[in-house]
Amino acid sequence: MAYGILVQEKVAALNIDSLNRPVVSASDVENGMVFNLLAKSTNSGSTVANEVWTAEFPVTGSLIDLWMAYEPEVVQTVSGNSYYKGIDPDPRNFYIPAGDVFSAFKPQMGDLIMLTPDVLSGSKSTGDYVVAADISLELTWSATPLLDGLTLKYTDTSYISIGTGAIDNQRITAYRFQVTQID
Repeated sequence: MAYGILVQEKVAALNIDSLNRPVVSASDVENGMVFNLLAKSTNSGSTVANEVWTAEFPVTGSLIDLWMAYEPEVVQTVSGNSYYKGIDPDPRNFYIPAGDVFSAFKPQMGDLIMLTPDVLSGSKSTGDYVVAADISLELTWSATPLLDGLTLKYTDTSYISIGTGAIDNQRITAYRFQVTQID
C-alpha cells in the first residue's frame, strides 16, 4: 500500500510559526490528511503532553479551521522491538503511527499544495475540488466547493520524481491544488 505524499509548494505556514503545531493522533496519519485541533493532549504519562495538540476527526459542522499533517518522510522500519529510521528512502512507504508526535500546518487561502492520489478519497472524475468530509481524515473529490469548510481547487496534474535506483519511469502522479475556502 502506498501512502500519500504532500508537497508544500507555496504555503503561508512556512514563514508563520503560529500556523504550525506539534500533534498526536489516536489513528495512523498520512501527510495531507486533515483534522481538528481543539485541545492539547491530556496524556499524563508524557513529559510533553502540555505542548502537543490532539488530532480529532472532522465532523459535519466543524469542517472549518482544519489542520493538515506534514512531517518529513523518514520511513520507520520495525524489526522485533527495534525501530530504525531512514533505511527505506521511498516516501510512499511513510506514515505516522498512532501515538507518535508529528507536525501539522493550518492551510491558508491561496496556499498551493501538491498531493498524490493515495491520500485522497473518491475519484478525480467526480469534480475539480477536494473537500473536508464528515468523519474522514482524507480530503474527498467533489464537483462543488463547500460553503463552510476546507476546500482545495484542482489546478493541474503534475508528477513527483521518486528515486528508485532503477532505469525506469520514476514519476508518480500528483495533483496541484489551491486553497480556496478555509471557513
